[in-house]
Amino acid sequence: MEITGPTFTLRNWRTDDAVSLQKYADNRNISAWLFDRFPFPYTLQDAVDFINLKINQNPVTNFAIIVNGEVAGVIGLDMREDVYRKTPLLGYWLAENYWGRGIMPQAVKLVTTYGFEQLGLICIQANVFGGNTKSMRVLEKAGFMKQGIALQSAIKDGRVVDEHRFAIYPPQKH
Repeated sequence: MEITGPTFTLRNWRTDDAVSLQKYADNRNISAWLFDRFPFPYTLQDAVDFINLKINQNPVTNFAIIVNGEVAGVIGLDMREDVYRKTPLLGYWLAENYWGRGIMPQAVKLVTTYGFEQLGLICIQANVFGGNTKSMRVLEKAGFMKQGIALQSAIKDGRVVDEHRFAIYPPQKH
């Protein structure tokens, strides 16, 4: 599956993506803002293990962001269960050398459209650690609304941090 953006492509994973995934994921400026399940340092084995988890998804909910033929980032819908089965959490990261080029807001828009149109989602949420203003801006540019702040709700790198919650809903049909 492929979704084409203006300067990038979102597609499902391939085994030969591991080298470029590892190259760009092994960056403390990226891992500092993600869940602890995203390791640092990020090894080639971490990349292989991640791809093996995502490679045969059906439906596809996690995409490689391809720029200039390489995996330059990841975007995905973390599907949940029970009462949240139609309200996944959005997660993403982009290689630092591609920051500020408008790639991520466009990727977020494409994935949210896909989620609403193809997966029948009712809401997509995203949580951003306090201080990550660039990620908050990405979500705002993509049409997400800030719902609130969960104060002192997470521990990252030994620090208690706030989480800013954002959400987007399907377009209303008239």
